[in-house]
Amino acid sequence: MGANARTPQPADLAPAEFQQLYERLRRHADHGPDDRRGALNHITAETMRAAAGEVRLGRSVSLAAPVETVPAADNPKPSTHDMISSPAEHRHKPGLNFAYDRLAMNIHGDADSHIDALCHVVYEGRMYNGVAAGSAEPDGTPALSIDVAHDGIVGRGVLLDIPRLRGVPWLEPGDHVTTADLTAAEAAQHVRVGPGDLLFVRVGHRRRRNSLGPWDAAAARTGLHPTALEFLAERKVAVLGSDGNNDTAPSLGVAFPVHVLAINALGLHLLDYLQFGELRAVCEQAGRWSFLCVIAPLRLPAATGSPVNPIAVL
Repeated sequence: MGANARTPQPADLAPAEFQQLYERLRRHADHGPDDRRGALNHITAETMRAAAGEVRLGRSVSLAAPVETVPAADNPKPSTHDMISSPAEHRHKPGLNFAYDRLAMNIHGDADSHIDALCHVVYEGRMYNGVAAGSAEPDGTPALSIDVAHDGIVGRGVLLDIPRLRGVPWLEPGDHVTTADLTAAEAAQHVRVGPGDLLFVRVGHRRRRNSLGPWDAAAARTGLHPTALEFLAERKVAVLGSDGNNDTAPSLGVAFPVHVLAINALGLHLLDYLQFGELRAVCEQAGRWSFLCVIAPLRLPAATGSPVNPIAVL
């Protein structure tokens, strides 16, 4: 396919079709009425031990993009980094001195790498597993905050490279990744997504941004088609991440359908705006698209998400 190639686009979902899909996925996520971990339940001691066997090269790779502090079309209110006391200030001072700084950021922006907590999406007044929006746990902490993952997320990561499959550098905004794309990428990369896996889907958002410059990603971006969430549910995927937002814009019918279906229906933590350039190169060279992956959100007991720096170990 050429650089502007697009696969035939799936039809929009009518509101009734979306609701039926939502209910089907909710049934897939039946971990009991008191469950707060969602799809993380698919990660077990056995899957973690097996994931450790993926380490063969002894090489670690970050999946996060550098935090941005300069306004851009997709990031009009970037993070602020204040150097309160820089190392240079102490160059000629005797004895012990400290440099220190402060960072403030919008966790759920359209540029910085982050993880969405299960409380991030409220649909029809409810969060994952029917928990009422604004509910608290018995200890008083907000229900379904990112603290659900305070012990970290460890498992086998799998990278499915959709631009590689289609023979293009990136997918254009408005395009969709379908179930057919995911299964075809598995076959082309000789890998199969399984229970407890941390699935990363490359759409080429970062490469397009680096090549063409930032654009209003809130209005136009590439993501998964809502029906592809059935693939994730059937395979018992534990986490979904992308170098984009995971949702296509403009969306099909319901706004942010993948966020609603993944987070609210399936209890699936999402990682948005990651960076796969180095990982893709290492996987291509090694001829292997699976690896040990460690995701460590910050300890933010009341937060709807966290900045994140996932580490792939090959």
